[in-house]
Amino acid sequence: MASRRPPRLHRDLYRGLQRYFLTICTIHRLDHFATRERAEMAMGQLLLTAAGYSFEIIAYCFMPDHAHGLFESKTEDADFLKFVCMYKQRSAFEFKKTTGGRLWQEGFYDHVLRDEESTLSVAAYIIQNPVRAGLCKDPREYPFVGSSQYSLDQLVDAIPWRP
Repeated sequence: MASRRPPRLHRDLYRGLQRYFLTICTIHRLDHFATRERAEMAMGQLLLTAAGYSFEIIAYCFMPDHAHGLFESKTEDADFLKFVCMYKQRSAFEFKKTTGGRLWQEGFYDHVLRDEESTLSVAAYIIQNPVRAGLCKDPREYPFVGSSQYSLDQLVDAIPWRP
C-alpha cells in the first residue's frame, strides 16, 4: 500500500510571520524516542534547525512515536516548509548513522494558526501530551518537553492546567 502525504496548503501560506502547529510521526509509529539518546538527538536537531531557519519554538514534545511543535516565524522571509524538510533530513541522517534505519514517515501534519487561535491552547495541548498518555503526572516530569523561548515552568504557569 502506498503511503499518502497529508495535503498541503498553497506554498505562499507557509512563508512570512505566522504560527504553525506541527506533528511528525516516526516510521511505522515505532517508539524511536523512547530512549533519552534518540530523543535528545532529535531535540538538538530541532533547536539547531529552528534557529537557522528563523523560527522560535514556543513548545515541543517528543513522544515515543511522534513529535509535536508550535513554531513562530521571526522574519518575513521565514519558510516553514523548508524548515520542516531540513529538520527531518538532518534528524533522519543522524538517526541513520547510529541505527541504520529510517526515522520518519513521509510527510507531516501541520496547521497554520489563525489570528484568533490561541497560542496558549496549542502549547497546552503539546506539553500535556505525555500527561494524557500516562507517561507522567506533570509535564515538568517529562524530559522531552521544552521551548526555545520559555522555561518549562513559564509554560506550565501560563497554561490553565489541572493534574
